[in-house]
Amino acid sequence: MTEETNTISRRTILIAGGTTVGALAVLGGGFWLGTTAGKNLLPSGDATSSAAGYEPEILRSSGGKLTVDLVASYTDTTIGGKKARLKTYNGSTPGPTWIVKPGDEITVNFTNKLGEPTNLHTHGFHVSPSGNSDNVFVEVADGETFTYQYTLGTDHSAAPYWYHPHHHGMAADQVFAGLYGAIIVEDGDPIPATTERVLVMSDISLQTDGNVAGANMMSKMMGREGDILLLNGQVQPTYSSEQNALERWRIVNSCTSRYMKLSIPGGTATLLGKDSGRYAQPQQVTEFTLAPGNRADILVQFGSEPVSLSYTTVPHPDAMMMGSTTTYTDYPLAQFVPTGNTAQALAVPTSQTPGPDLRSETVANQRSFALNMPGMGGMGGMGNMNGGFTINGQAFNMDVINTSVNLGTVEEWTIINETTMDHPFHLHVWPMQVLSIGDKTVSAVEYQDVVNVPAKSRSVVRVHFDEFEGNAVYHCHILDHEDQGMMGIIEANPA
Repeated sequence: MTEETNTISRRTILIAGGTTVGALAVLGGGFWLGTTAGKNLLPSGDATSSAAGYEPEILRSSGGKLTVDLVASYTDTTIGGKKARLKTYNGSTPGPTWIVKPGDEITVNFTNKLGEPTNLHTHGFHVSPSGNSDNVFVEVADGETFTYQYTLGTDHSAAPYWYHPHHHGMAADQVFAGLYGAIIVEDGDPIPATTERVLVMSDISLQTDGNVAGANMMSKMMGREGDILLLNGQVQPTYSSEQNALERWRIVNSCTSRYMKLSIPGGTATLLGKDSGRYAQPQQVTEFTLAPGNRADILVQFGSEPVSLSYTTVPHPDAMMMGSTTTYTDYPLAQFVPTGNTAQALAVPTSQTPGPDLRSETVANQRSFALNMPGMGGMGGMGNMNGGFTINGQAFNMDVINTSVNLGTVEEWTIINETTMDHPFHLHVWPMQVLSIGDKTVSAVEYQDVVNVPAKSRSVVRVHFDEFEGNAVYHCHILDHEDQGMMGIIEANPA
């Protein structure tokens, strides 16, 4: 398939441009995109100067093992010349990048110094959800250290992943304040590239005293979006490259709510896959969209001119109600400037091995999951002003198992969006093969762990519950919605 198959309602509005936005807002179109209207997407002060590009510390496995000492704490720093007090992993935002291989054992000695409870989720990992593995029901109290252990299968998908907090009711606040980091599971047979980069996108809003701004009622309803866009914790950094380089970028959308419509002016981009999935035929793209939690594995061919990673958005509806019509087109998140060196010519792969095609498998169960925000029918089903985010009419309850599945089976899930805004649906542990998004059928084999569900539409996926007994969760990855109840517990039972 082409990238256009994944076209989403938010993206459609982005392409439409500012002249149609007001009318669509009145009609309740599915494009609830942030809180940036009328703002500069830059902090005050000397924010236009580009810093030298930074990438987080790399922690690489050796001999099949990786041990990480990870501390969550407050750190005083600056963002674009403005003071900031962030929640960080090991004193940085993003936290260190873990680079591992299929079959590795990962031990994380996690210490909480936040003054509030938290925990750790390895987003996208196909690992056990129980015990001290990817167990989001663990609570690590302030001052405590908890040791997580993850064992990757020898067939674990090589792809970009990420880690972040998942303590219910606090996930959005903690991620928005700076708690996130990338994980790379490397290929058994590396793809040749001049340079490999990890690029973590995020957004944030800061108060004048440097503290991270909290979310108001409207932002929690629509999903908060910061007025400062960051790439690896920086405002518009500049990286050095080589002429004719073939760079490999692992891009992570760690925003709590923002859909990132991206383009790469100056370069030729080939998308290898999203999330843990690989396309059978890599896709040359001019633009692509990452929902919150999505990742992209992409090759970028340089020439002799600078290349940008650019973002396009439109104003948020709540600002439009106040008369703003500001649009942002090709906002540069980062720039990559070739030096005088010329890189060796490298070929872009023309084929890859995707995951198994579940469309030929027997389906044990067909289930429907209705995403809703009840109580605001007069405003297009936006939810009630005190929360009210549900799946199948139920808000998250720690003591309730919402779905039970049997290991060894394949199920087909239809996720129905009854609201007037898009929702990115995330399933822990088990990747989803995407069959359709809205009215677009996905003909190729594509796997994602975050699948967009367009407004007033549905998406269909199949899931192979191949292993890992225990309880996990599924939820909207607009983290404010998850925190307010749009999440359920799934129980995987032995065959």
